[in-house]
Amino acid sequence: MKKIRGGILATVGYVLSPLSWYNDIFVNIPLVYIFAFPFGLISKTLLMPSMIFGYWLTNVLGFMLMHHGVNDIISKEQKKHTRKEIIKDVLISIIYTLIVIVLINVGWLKFPLEYFQ
Repeated sequence: MKKIRGGILATVGYVLSPLSWYNDIFVNIPLVYIFAFPFGLISKTLLMPSMIFGYWLTNVLGFMLMHHGVNDIISKEQKKHTRKEIIKDVLISIIYTLIVIVLINVGWLKFPLEYFQ
């Protein structure tokens, strides 16, 4: 059961993460718009910052879910998640995000159709 849960978490995390080419168009942008819409109702100037924050949040959440899913698949013991673990996971997700940014800027990760040009 733990491996099934881990597989589901890792899959959902992959779909939310920036590692999947389709996540922005079909998943993250609609989620971010839903997230930011109430802030836009409060003030139109809040729409853009809340969209940026929501976008970052969906990507980091994707990395965190992948991390927990893979841990569930490969680890033998059941672990409870403490506040310290959550902070560590957020920091790891930020590092993953920075790595993806570097890989994009270096040119190792590209828009998928660019590989065929």
